[in-house]
Amino acid sequence: MINGTRHTKAPIRWALIGGGRTSQIGYIHRSSAMRDGMFDLVAGAFDIDAQAGRAFGLELGVSAQRCYPDYKALFNVEAARADGIQAVSVATPNGTHFEICKAALHAGIDVICEKPLCFTSAEAEELRALASDRQRIVGVTYGYAGHQMIEQARAMVEAGDIGEVRIVQMQFAHGFHSESVENNSASTRWRVDPRFAGPSYVLGDVGTHPLYLAEVIVPQLRIRRLLCHRQSFVKTRAPLEDNAMTLMEYEGGAVGYLWSSAVNAGSMHGQKIRIIGSKASLEWWDERPNQLSFEIQGRPAQIFERGMGYLHPVALADDRIGAGHPEGLFEAWSNLYRRFAQAMDARDRGDAGAAKRLRYPDIEAGVEGVRWVENCVRSAERGGVWVDYR
Repeated sequence: MINGTRHTKAPIRWALIGGGRTSQIGYIHRSSAMRDGMFDLVAGAFDIDAQAGRAFGLELGVSAQRCYPDYKALFNVEAARADGIQAVSVATPNGTHFEICKAALHAGIDVICEKPLCFTSAEAEELRALASDRQRIVGVTYGYAGHQMIEQARAMVEAGDIGEVRIVQMQFAHGFHSESVENNSASTRWRVDPRFAGPSYVLGDVGTHPLYLAEVIVPQLRIRRLLCHRQSFVKTRAPLEDNAMTLMEYEGGAVGYLWSSAVNAGSMHGQKIRIIGSKASLEWWDERPNQLSFEIQGRPAQIFERGMGYLHPVALADDRIGAGHPEGLFEAWSNLYRRFAQAMDARDRGDAGAAKRLRYPDIEAGVEGVRWVENCVRSAERGGVWVDYR
C-alpha cells in the first residue's frame, strides 16, 4: 500500500510547461506529481502569454525568477543553475510536443509528456534514440493505466485465468463533442485543428488510451495489420475525424476492435476494455474504475473490488486507502507520477534491476501510440482498407 512516504533521496526538481490557469489538465499534473513528495515544482513556463504565465506561477508559489516566458528560456537558464530542474512535464497542445521534448532531452532533462508524443513515427524514433543516447527517462501520461485494477487484469491474463486471448474489445466513446462546442471553447478548438492537433482528432486524443491499456494487460499481442474507417460528423472538423472504428489482427490469430468517438451522444466517458479468452472474459470500465468484471463461461459473473486482500500483490501495491473507499483519476495519475519518479531515481542510482521491474508508459508506449495513429490514418485515407502494420 502507498502511504505517502517518499522513496527517493530528495524531491525531483520539476518544471511544468503549459498547464496554466485555463488548462483542462494542468491541475492534475501538479496534484499528482506532488502528492507523495516525489516532485517539487520549482519552475515553469505556464502560458503562451508570458505575463499570465508569470502571474499564475507566482500564485503556485514559484519564484518570479523561475517563471519563464517560454520553454527555450526555461531550459537555457535552468541548465546553467546548480539547482536547475531535473524533470519537466509537457502539457501544451499536440503540435508543440516534439520540439519541446527534443529540447528537454538535449538539455539533459527527464520528460513527462502528454500524448501524443509527436505526430510521426520518424519523430518518435528520433526522440527514442535521443532519450537512449542521453540516458533520460521519457514518460507519457496514459493516466488510466495507474488504476490498480488494470494491474489485476494483467496478472489474471498472465496466470491463464481466461485461457487463450481471442478478442480485445476497446472503446473510448464520449458524447461531449456531439455538437460543434469548439465554437465557444478555445481548449477544444485546437484539438480539431490539424495545425495543432496533427493528423487525427479522436484516434490520438482518446483512442490511444484503451490501446495502451490493452498493451499493459495483454503485452504479448502484436498488431499484424489493421483497418480504420473514420468520419467527421461535425463537418467543420474535416479532415479530422470525430468518430472512428479500427479493426486489428494480431500475430497469433487474436483480433481487436477499437471505437474512438467524441460524438457518442449521452455517454459521459465510455471508456471500456474487454479481454475475451477461451475460458472467460475480463472487463474494466473507467466510470466504475474500482471494479473488474470476471466472467467464466457457464458460471455466475464475479466482480473484483479494489483494495481487497484477494487481489494480486501488483494490484495492491498501488492501493492508497484500503478497500471500500472509492479512488479516482487523481489517484491513478499519482501512481503514474510515483513510478516516473522511481524510474528516474533507479536510473540515477544505477539500479538496473529496480528500473526493469517498474512498469509505466515510457518512450516505447509513446512511439507505439504515434505508430498506431499513423497507420489508422493511412488506412482511412485509402478508403478504409487493410494495411500492414509498420
